[in-house]
Amino acid sequence: MIEQRRDGATLLELKGRLDIDGAKALDGRLNALIAAGATRLVLDLEQLQYISSLGLRAILMAAKAAFAAKGKLVLCRPNAMVRRLFDVGFANVFEIYDTREAALARVK
Repeated sequence: MIEQRRDGATLLELKGRLDIDGAKALDGRLNALIAAGATRLVLDLEQLQYISSLGLRAILMAAKAAFAAKGKLVLCRPNAMVRRLFDVGFANVFEIYDTREAALARVK
């Protein structure tokens, strides 16, 4: 996971597999960011190869926590397989953008 600040938002690039270990790490990092006041979050999924139900849960819980803190979590650049997972079960839950720039503009 690569983390950077861009235009007042926190951008996290997720890579590889978001399975049990990755989900725990992501959940911990997102919770720490939100607790520290970083509630404008963009998750870049371009290099994410796999996401388990625990990974989906970690993202969902972080989105709820960001919203409760008057922030927003959005997703960008998912590959076709990851996009299908979000479209099937979470189409109305997450905002998904094709570019980082569009995602960053949305959390401003």
